[in-house]
Amino acid sequence: MKNLTLGVFLVLVQFACTTNNQSNRNMDNYPDDLIKVLNAHGGLELWDEMQTLQYSIPKEGFEEVHTIDLHSRMDRVAAPAFDIGYDGTEAWSKNKAEEYEGDPSFRHDLMFYFYAMPFVLADDGINYGETEPLVYEGKSYPGIEITYNSGVGSSSEDIYMLYYDAETYKMAWLGYKATFGNELKAGPPSIIKYEKWAGVNGILIPTSIAWQTLEEGKIVGERNRVNFTDITLSKENNPAAFYTREGLVD
Repeated sequence: MKNLTLGVFLVLVQFACTTNNQSNRNMDNYPDDLIKVLNAHGGLELWDEMQTLQYSIPKEGFEEVHTIDLHSRMDRVAAPAFDIGYDGTEAWSKNKAEEYEGDPSFRHDLMFYFYAMPFVLADDGINYGETEPLVYEGKSYPGIEITYNSGVGSSSEDIYMLYYDAETYKMAWLGYKATFGNELKAGPPSIIKYEKWAGVNGILIPTSIAWQTLEEGKIVGERNRVNFTDITLSKENNPAAFYTREGLVD
C-alpha cells in the first residue's frame, strides 16, 4: 500500500481540533441535503448511539489497530512497534520494538476523521454552503461546502466539499483545500473517492478510500488507497484507562 503524502497528513490537523457535542443535536443546524446523506449512511441518531469504533489498517507486514471513543474522542493506535493515543487531555506514545519518532499529538487521530465520514461533518463549529458539483465520467455529484467558525481547529480557513450521489445520497467524494496555517493552497482541491462501504450495526462505513490524481483539475486516476478491515461499532465503552499510556499492558 502506498504511503500517504505529507499534504494528507497535514490536512488532518484541522479535523483533529474540532469539537464534538452529541448530547444536544439541533437538526435545524444542518442543511436538508446533508441530513439526507447522513440518513443514507444510517442516520445521525443511530451514529450517536455508538460509543466505540475500531478498525485495522493493513500495513506492510503488520496491522495498525485504531480504537476511538466516539463521544470523548479519546483514541488509541496499536502497532507491533509502538502504541500512541490521546487520553482526553494529551497525546502520548509508548515504544515497544522500536522508538516512535513521530509526533503523537499529530498522528494519534490521523485517519479517523477521513474514515468517519460523513458523520464528523456534523461536529460543532461547522458552517454549510453550496458548491459546484463534481463531474466524473459524465455523472454529476452535488456538493456541500464545509467551512469552520473562526478559531475552530488549527486552520479555520480550510475548505472541504462533500459530494454525494444524487440518487442514493451516499457520499461519493471528499474535496479539500487546506491552508496548512498559511494561505489557501492554489489550484484545484485534493480529492478522495469513497465508493466501498460496509454496513456495520446499521451504519454504512468505508472499507476503503482512495486519493485521486488530478491533471489540469480533472480526475485521471487513483494515487493511493487506504483499506480498512476488522471494523466494529459498539454501544459499549472501553474503560478510560484503555486510552492512557499507563493503562497499557507490556
